[in-house]
Amino acid sequence: MLMNSADRPAMLFYQHNGFRVLSPGNHVVCAVSGETVALEALRYWSVDRQEAYAGPREATARSLGQA
Repeated sequence: MLMNSADRPAMLFYQHNGFRVLSPGNHVVCAVSGETVALEALRYWSVDRQEAYAGPREATARSLGQA
């Protein structure tokens, strides 16, 4: 079975004002919860850690060292 870019996670380079797609896909995986996040819904990430978060709760937990 062949996978197209819609069936796999994207690899992104996170920047302060957005992100650049390095490898095509339609989602990323939250570094804290493991939840799948559609690229069009992605609003939280860490430039320093180069990782994505499902939402503000996960981003805050990671920044406070609670995850």
